[in-house]
Amino acid sequence: MRAIVLEKFGGLDSLVYRNVPEPEPLLGHATIQVKGFGINHAEMHMRRGEWAEAAPISGIECVGLGKSCPGGEFPVGAKVAALMGGMGRTINGSYAEYTRVPVSNVALIDADLPWAELAAIPETFATAWTCLFRNLELQKGQLLVIRGATSSFGQAALKLAANAGARIIATTRSRERFAILEKLGAARCEIERRDLSQHLPEAKRVDAVLDLVGNSVLLDSLAMLRRGGRSCLAGWLGGLDPVPDFNPLLQMSSGVYLTFFGSFAFGTPGFPLSDVPLREIAADAVAGRLDVKPARIFRFEEIREAHRVMEARTRRPGRWSLSAADTCRLCIWEDSYVGIGGHRDGSEPGNRPRDGGASGTRFFGLGACGPKSY
Repeated sequence: MRAIVLEKFGGLDSLVYRNVPEPEPLLGHATIQVKGFGINHAEMHMRRGEWAEAAPISGIECVGLGKSCPGGEFPVGAKVAALMGGMGRTINGSYAEYTRVPVSNVALIDADLPWAELAAIPETFATAWTCLFRNLELQKGQLLVIRGATSSFGQAALKLAANAGARIIATTRSRERFAILEKLGAARCEIERRDLSQHLPEAKRVDAVLDLVGNSVLLDSLAMLRRGGRSCLAGWLGGLDPVPDFNPLLQMSSGVYLTFFGSFAFGTPGFPLSDVPLREIAADAVAGRLDVKPARIFRFEEIREAHRVMEARTRRPGRWSLSAADTCRLCIWEDSYVGIGGHRDGSEPGNRPRDGGASGTRFFGLGACGPKSY
């Protein structure tokens, strides 16, 4: 089969085209004929040798057709999506004609959409949906603040939350982006700032916060919540510096929940990919209720150009992002495409979230005079 192989660590010339053996059927795994995939910043770091793990064939997500599944979990020929489960890290990933993935990291996605659009869904939308409807338990009519909403992950979350009937306040660093976010479903936009809770009329009445800015505003996000409100930390657009001298007793608001989610959890016990309604998300896209079109599409032969564009975006002032799912969309194969839209799985080399906390974990503050449980 044809594949893009990481021949060495380094620049764009590290990605070379090779003919390699197809993966053999394996119990507990599904072999997928890759029709498209999103490219991710994690893959850029793997290419450079800056990541702790890197397989010879990169790519941490894809869509395609099932070729084999010895356990019968998925029918041959079915449209499927796959993500994580070691793809591109400990096992060969999606930069190839075929890939083999643990069945716990595969889901049906049989929608009548072009492969380029299907490939824009898996990583970003699966993570956004999990943060909104599992960690935050978002309900229709609730008030949600999305901090860092112009990121690809933020926009996906905004679309999903708007479709679910939430009232959304979206933050960005530029007023020029207000119109874009309002068009996607934001009821109002605010300029992102570290002390936003002190300037928000709805402070102490917010039901949920999706925090993609990260540690620099973690406490401020908690401060705007009502009692019983929830904040989900899922991105680090503001950098990875830790919360200075964090002391929940003195700094954490009483009666609120702090949760975390990273997409590396998908496929682990408690986080099966089957929990995410990817088929319904794709069906919403078919019906026109959800826009999943990638901002840019590349052919399989243009992988170096796609990585070049991703790196250029990363170097732009103000455009650096580090979130639990901020994927650059690359959609590929034969007449397939490589599409750009914005992933990072919440980690920077040497600072992987899995080294810190478990996804879905809640921290509940009971008040300044009393026990804390977590």
